[in-house]
Amino acid sequence: MVPLLLVLLLVLLLSGAGFALKVLWWVAIAVLVLWLIGFVARPSGGGGRWYRW
Repeated sequence: MVPLLLVLLLVLLLSGAGFALKVLWWVAIAVLVLWLIGFVARPSGGGGRWYRW
């Protein structure tokens, strides 16, 4: 009974990690798209960057 519970717990942990990694991929893609939009739509006046780093 204990090995079965351990396997089920392992499956739950791995599926939860897979979901979290999928969410992180979507967040990374969204940030990349916003960065590209900001890079293309930067102000042409001073030739400076649109962010303050």
